[in-house]
Order: sequence, then C-alpha cells, then structure tokens
Amino acid sequence: MVLIQVIAGGLLLGAVYALLSSGLTLIWGMMNVVNFAHGDFVMIGMYIAYWVYTLAHGGVLFFTPLAAAVLYVLGVLVYFALIRHVMRGPMLGQILSTFGLALFLRYAAFWAFSANFKTLPDTLVGGTLVLGGIRISAAEALAGTVALALTVGMHAMLLRTSIGSRLLAVSEDRTAAMLMGIRPDRMQAVAWGLAAANAGIAGALIATFYYVSPTVGESLVLIAFVVVCLGGFGSVHGALAAGLIVGVVQSVSAYWFGPVYEDIVVYAMFVAVLWIRPQGLLGRA
Repeated sequence: MVLIQVIAGGLLLGAVYALLSSGLTLIWGMMNVVNFAHGDFVMIGMYIAYWVYTLAHGGVLFFTPLAAAVLYVLGVLVYFALIRHVMRGPMLGQILSTFGLALFLRYAAFWAFSANFKTLPDTLVGGTLVLGGIRISAAEALAGTVALALTVGMHAMLLRTSIGSRLLAVSEDRTAAMLMGIRPDRMQAVAWGLAAANAGIAGALIATFYYVSPTVGESLVLIAFVVVCLGGFGSVHGALAAGLIVGVVQSVSAYWFGPVYEDIVVYAMFVAVLWIRPQGLLGRA
C-alpha cells in the first residue's frame, strides 16, 4: 500500500513535469530553439503566486490565471525583443541568448526578492485526500490534476483547432505556411506565449507545496530537459508520457534508495533509453 501511494504521488508530480515541459517541446518543435530560461519562467510564476497571496490574500483560483496571463505576455515580448532576431543565426547564438535571459531573470529576482526561501502556508490548499486507502496531499492532487488536464488540452488544441493547425504548419514548413496566408511571426509569438503561460501555471501550482527562491528554476529546467528529450523533441504527448515516467521513477527511487539517489536513477534511465532510442520514446527519427 505504501508503494502504491508513492506511485500515485509520482504520477501527480509527473503530470506537473509534463505541463512545464510541454511548452519547452512546443518551442523546439516549431523553431528548433532551446530555451534555457524556461525554468526561470516557472520561477516567476511561483513568485506571482507568493506575492498575490501575501499582498492580496488571493487564492489558487486567482493567482494561477494571473500567472498564466503575465507569463503569456512575457513570452510574446521575449519572442519579439530577442528570439526573432537570433533564431536565424547560429545555434550557439540562440543558446547563449536564452542562457543570458535566464541569468537576467534569475538575478533580477535576487535583486527584487532577496535569496531567502519563501513558502505559501500549508492551509492554502490544506488537507489530505484519501482514495481507497491512499493518502494524497490536496495541494499535490490539485497541481497534478490541473497539469494533466492542461497538457492533454494542449495536445488536443494542436490536433483539433485552427490555431493548432497553423502552429503545426509553421513548424513543418515556414515558407509553405506563408504561401498559405499564415503569418509565421505571429504563430511563433503565440507559441512562446503558450509555452511561457504553461510554465507560469506550473510555477503557481508548484508554489502551493514547494519553496520559492530565485534559483528554483535551475533544478526544474534540468528535469524539463530530461522529460523533453525522453519523450521526443517536439512531441507534446511524448512529454506527457515521459513526465509521468520520470515522476514515478523519481518517487519510487526516493522510496527504495533514499532521496539522495532519485536523480541518479532518473538520469541513468534517461541515458539508457536514449542509448537504445536516440529520438526519444515518441519522437521522430
């Protein structure tokens, strides 16, 4: 029963990993740009949640949509101010530009909020859910359920809506999309906005049960890269599957071997899978 509870917690955590990774894989699939600032977008979402609660006593239903809206605007601004100018340059220039953006956001947070760890009160999403003898934190259950729904929704949006078709058309062939009347710049800006909004929502949800600090994005972006690579670059449903797998492996490893070894097991599994299937679980060869 304890192992089942650990696996259930890992699935909920994995759903959050999938949500924050879905934006990262969308950006790569459309533009072949690796966004090293993605973890810092999550960090901003966490600070929005913290300060909205601290200053206005707003709850999850208030600060989560606000984080999504603020990060969407930030994502669009980052695209037009930075990414549009470097994406046609060498890969090294793209990497350094997003890495520099990550450092800028991180040290701006140090300047604005200090290096002290901050947490939201446990009573914000308090209580424990008991399902069939399995006890799950209400905050983690809420975060995992919302993250899973949004990740599945993004996958459905890409496959079944007009804007999703236009995003996929630009990712397949930018020139052909222009000939069909699609404006690639606008679609790529939307993609950056959606990716940043997903990161903001993930950050706001994570803040309900995790500490907030300017460096929290460092560890989260590493996990996001593992999830994206494992699922296959450009595949949102691959990110969902890989996120759930990583969450379960991480939780079970911490239970069996101790928290110190959870990342070792995850990275060992990651290398082993890519050794056999370099394109990831659901990526294209």
